[in-house]
Amino acid sequence: MENIKRIITDERNTLIKISISSPFSKDEEFNKISVRPVTIKKKPCFQAERFKNNQVFHLNMSTEEFLVFLEDIFKKYAQISFFKSGETITCSVSAGGKIKTKVSKNNLKAKATESGNNRRKEYIFNEGENIPALVDLGVFTPDFKIVKSKYDKFKQINRFIEIVNDAFVNDSSKEITILDFGCGKSYLTFIIYYYFAEIKKKKVKIIGYDLKKDVVESCNKIAEKYGYENLKFIVSDVTKDTLADEHIDMVISLHACDTATDYALNYAIQKKVKYIFSVPCCQHEVNKTIKTGGDFDILLKHGLIKERMSALLTDSIRVAFLEDMGYSVDVLEFVDFSHSPKNIMIRAKKTKKGNDKNRKQIKDLQEKYKFTQTLYKLTGDSNE
Repeated sequence: MENIKRIITDERNTLIKISISSPFSKDEEFNKISVRPVTIKKKPCFQAERFKNNQVFHLNMSTEEFLVFLEDIFKKYAQISFFKSGETITCSVSAGGKIKTKVSKNNLKAKATESGNNRRKEYIFNEGENIPALVDLGVFTPDFKIVKSKYDKFKQINRFIEIVNDAFVNDSSKEITILDFGCGKSYLTFIIYYYFAEIKKKKVKIIGYDLKKDVVESCNKIAEKYGYENLKFIVSDVTKDTLADEHIDMVISLHACDTATDYALNYAIQKKVKYIFSVPCCQHEVNKTIKTGGDFDILLKHGLIKERMSALLTDSIRVAFLEDMGYSVDVLEFVDFSHSPKNIMIRAKKTKKGNDKNRKQIKDLQEKYKFTQTLYKLTGDSNE
């Protein structure tokens, strides 16, 4: 423990933050704690952010108080990582109290001006955390540093988890079952499993669907490697095949191509799924079928503008139908447009019975411009 104290007290200005995770007990009050050195009223101290059921509790401590706090932390948590300028010191603590220390290099630099409540962007998942799936998926190196070429992917993963985390602020359920449509290499599928199982401490089951057999086989091997018994991947065409006939709490559809997004949303509607997270992709259908015939013909004259207008119209129809089906819907920027033009996320939560508020307007548009839109066809007259 004396070595740990020296990390705190020696060259204190180089310490950037401390990440505390993996409590030994499921009943531990806080599932994650982040600490950083700050200056308040010209006095150096430590500020802790303690995470509990999507709430954050702050605690300011003097150096002496923090050292006492830290001793207690080493009795309750299995991983404590100290991020300093140029190096990360990771302490793995056994249930018997034995501490193994590992030092690795990082590219972090302390900011001399950082004090009080000025802070850098904090992620739910951070460099240095022991998340093995991110290593196998090529986002982290074996010593849990971010691979430079995967930094955008790392930010995308955190952005997705932030959006999900925000939706589950008041959700106290103990179990969750999720379907992932068009899961691909499943970066986010593994992370969402880890998030619910390890951070939210829920009993989680996920089924991922994808067309590619080799991708599905690879993902199942990784799930088996980590002992994720309730994470399965299945080769399936979601536009044709029979899907899971059980209670589903959440549907994910990230970059499912063209009308596959509509089949995912229709499945969620028919099953009355409570949570939907969808990032549509390749909205070709309306663009291929739309005709001139109304006030917006000016938007159909040039191919690029027509393509973008058709994509926005497609997603607007999807949002309108979800609202008619009793969902509260947010349309969010998923990632920065410079990283991907497919940056709209539809986040929906089932909150009430449906109505026909938007249906007439959609029907009028369809009749005027003669376009085909799959969700419009699939939903029929159901609005429950």
